Amino acid sequence: MEISVIIPVYNKAEYLDKCFVSIFSQAFDSFEVIVVEDGSTDGSGDICDQWAELEPRLKAFHKENGGVTAARRYGLEHAEGRFIMFADADDLFTKDALAMMYRLINETGADEVIGTYDDQYGQRHDSGLRGWVEPEHLIRDLLALRSQFCVLWGIIFRRELLEGCLGTPREVIEREDSLMQIKCLMKQPKVFFTEQATYLHYEDVPNKRKETLDWIRIYDEELRQTLQPEWERYHSAFVHHQIKVYEKFIDKKQFQVLDAYYRPLRQQLTNDIPFMDRIAIQLPARLAYLLIHTYKTLLKWKK
Repeated sequence: MEISVIIPVYNKAEYLDKCFVSIFSQAFDSFEVIVVEDGSTDGSGDICDQWAELEPRLKAFHKENGGVTAARRYGLEHAEGRFIMFADADDLFTKDALAMMYRLINETGADEVIGTYDDQYGQRHDSGLRGWVEPEHLIRDLLALRSQFCVLWGIIFRRELLEGCLGTPREVIEREDSLMQIKCLMKQPKVFFTEQATYLHYEDVPNKRKETLDWIRIYDEELRQTLQPEWERYHSAFVHHQIKVYEKFIDKKQFQVLDAYYRPLRQQLTNDIPFMDRIAIQLPARLAYLLIHTYKTLLKWKK
């Protein structure tokens, strides 16, 4: 078995058929689909079982709800492929994505190959990165919340790279993909970028997840432990990451987070943190809102 495609499923009944069709329409033979149904309540599990009866390459597993990272880890434990790809149940693979990614990872000898992706509005999302890219560059982009590349889906991984990288705590419900990728990148893998689109990502699919300081604290501690072997190199980038998350809270007018968690960042500022971010964390929270919200509005207007 060459490729295992792992798909966590939680309450995605209306999307599953299209997702599965996009995979089983691929012009590639040696692959399996590992579906991990994570305690759905909308009939998703029944749809997965129906597909498993009709399609021998699909294996459906069911477990109590434990979160997306735990579902992916469970899927990896049951996967047989030499290479691993991930998909979300509400997204699609582009035509010939598996064959193209399989060819590239074999030709280049990379540990992961990263493609571009399209959204449902026909917009191509392309970082502009091509060929070999240093892991440090990607880690810094992920920490700064400015990555324009596929973080988890739209990638083919050499299986060994993923070992030990899917241990994110259950409480982490946002940016778990980035955390997993950072754990991979800390191993200094060979990363190759292609301009080819491998994935169609449906943007703006509603979810009920809400960031709270409780899980941010857990996320930050997990991230800190991940970066610890190179802490001197990445400490300032970690502070910058915290500031960017703070700005997201402030843009939602959650002003209490400054005193509750983020005020100490003012004592950790360095010149390699962008000037506007240094200003945002030093202003009173309500003034910072005016700066942050105006900036974000201008960015949307430019698009």
